[in-house]
Amino acid sequence: MAGRVKGLEHFRHDGMEYVFCDTQKELPETYEYLARLEAELGSKIIRLNAKAGFDHWHKLFNGYLPSPQNRWCTKYLKLKPFEAHVGNDNVVSYVGLRADEDRVGYISRKPNIKTRYPLKEAGIDYDGVIKILEDSGLGLPTFMNWGRTNSGCTFCFFQTPFEWAKLLEHYPKYFEEAMGYETIDPADPNKQFTWMEGAPLSSLLDPEERERVLEAGIREIAPKSDGKLASIFGIQTGRAGVACLMCQK
Repeated sequence: MAGRVKGLEHFRHDGMEYVFCDTQKELPETYEYLARLEAELGSKIIRLNAKAGFDHWHKLFNGYLPSPQNRWCTKYLKLKPFEAHVGNDNVVSYVGLRADEDRVGYISRKPNIKTRYPLKEAGIDYDGVIKILEDSGLGLPTFMNWGRTNSGCTFCFFQTPFEWAKLLEHYPKYFEEAMGYETIDPADPNKQFTWMEGAPLSSLLDPEERERVLEAGIREIAPKSDGKLASIFGIQTGRAGVACLMCQK
């Protein structure tokens, strides 16, 4: 795709590798989008898997859930497999931060891995990215049709309460799995590990609470949006620190 977009032509090279670090905790729509992306690129996307999965690290961290402050899932399930795949080869890793984004994320610090930001360098902002996706025919991921805004794991800690409620509606089995990872020990305040700040996921099992969360989420989006998914996507992913870069590579 980069080879056909003005300003990005010089980033496309013969022999480029496209990789996806698969946590095996991904949404079905993510795999669907990868297949569509492969067709658009005309190249296979290499799937990388960590030697030890989420459950291994969750146990090693004594039940401590990953969070914006401690993104151990990104480090061990995304970044480390990528670095192992690269080895000691000198490579350039392209990170898709837009020109209008002012944030950083988990990127490799190995000296043989040089990081570049083609969208930033080409001055392509949010509207430009949407245009690229629409013009290519690729479009936006279908998980956005039901309210998800990023391609992280099914239990990505960056989900808003609204997104968690939507996950419960569309994928109750993934919601139930996420609940199973939470630790709530009334006798020990140091063992209150929940995905949402201030409340366990089980609170959304109450129909009234779930409806309240859904209505609040819709009210927050509606005044700022023209109703198009692209606009909603831009609004919701604009919150500070959202999503790990390796989860969006």
